[in-house]
Amino acid sequence: MKRLSALAGACAAVAVLAIGSSPAGADPNNINPFPGLNGTYGLPHLPGPTQAIFQLTGMASPNHTDQQNVLGTDLGIMWDDGRGHMISAYGDTAGFGAPNLLAGSIWAWRSNVLYRSPAGENPAHGIRYNSMVDNPLPSPKIPGIEISFIPTAGVSVGGVQFMRMMSVHDWGPDGKWNTNFSTLAASGDDGQTWAQLPTTRRASQGPWNRFQQSAYVKAGDYVYEYGSPPGRNNPAFIARVKQADIANNEAYEFWDGKTWKPKDVNAAQPIAGGIGELSVAWNDYLHQYVMLTTDPFNSVVMRTAPNPEGPWSPARVLVDARSLPTAYAPMIYPYQTGSSLYFALGVHNQYNVVLMRTPL
Repeated sequence: MKRLSALAGACAAVAVLAIGSSPAGADPNNINPFPGLNGTYGLPHLPGPTQAIFQLTGMASPNHTDQQNVLGTDLGIMWDDGRGHMISAYGDTAGFGAPNLLAGSIWAWRSNVLYRSPAGENPAHGIRYNSMVDNPLPSPKIPGIEISFIPTAGVSVGGVQFMRMMSVHDWGPDGKWNTNFSTLAASGDDGQTWAQLPTTRRASQGPWNRFQQSAYVKAGDYVYEYGSPPGRNNPAFIARVKQADIANNEAYEFWDGKTWKPKDVNAAQPIAGGIGELSVAWNDYLHQYVMLTTDPFNSVVMRTAPNPEGPWSPARVLVDARSLPTAYAPMIYPYQTGSSLYFALGVHNQYNVVLMRTPL
């Protein structure tokens, strides 16, 4: 409590920046994760059928991630680890400690943290974490070199955990940022320790710019990877690779709108436009693939398709930006849940993640 009191004044000043009605920002430094001081009181109340049902992170969460010094964080990428757990990967994470003054923040920052929970539990009453991996892939956070190293997708293949990471060079205006590269990191001990795989790096300059941010779906023998350039309001592309070759950039095939083209990332054509952070999963209830993202207006939207590559339906609005203007990065719960769809959603003005439910 002493630490909370010491920073309360500074956070109140930051709150002026954080609680406005502007869209979710790119720069995570000017945030305030304190409930009440940041203008949030409990879960968001929305007018439509999509509702917030559980606070996943922060001081207001039943998970009490503040006890691991995770006061505020974003993303919430979830996947089954094949070992009886679900892994949730979070991105930039604010806590107490030496402030990140070099990047203009009063907070101590980690670029990624992981939480585990039991696999396949009914999420209707929330998701409860039972273990945590703290800052497994640190970033130097040096302006002009790399200011963050953030997970954008995760998948388990053959008992190995893989995360697609993006190296952020700098934050731009709302919804824009620049990357140095994207790369895979791998863990053979259920996410406890991780190593980057340098041969999987994809430079942001050039054709691999289309796959700086990702989403994964496993189907048959393949891992399908959805990609986009860094930032929001961009086109989405799709590639696929045999599961055993996930760490071999030369083994990928790219959808050109009609067929799969091997080894030629230049052949990839957009499958959707105006997207933000992506999440895709097969849905048994709809017998369709479901894609969640934000649109150019910052509303959370859903598309469906019979195949991983499409054709994708027009976007259906799940959360209108006018009712929750700082929402971003909707990430699908990876298990089947009948006629309801559950997803984690970042809320920038409180800089934490909430669990959402919407009827299908």
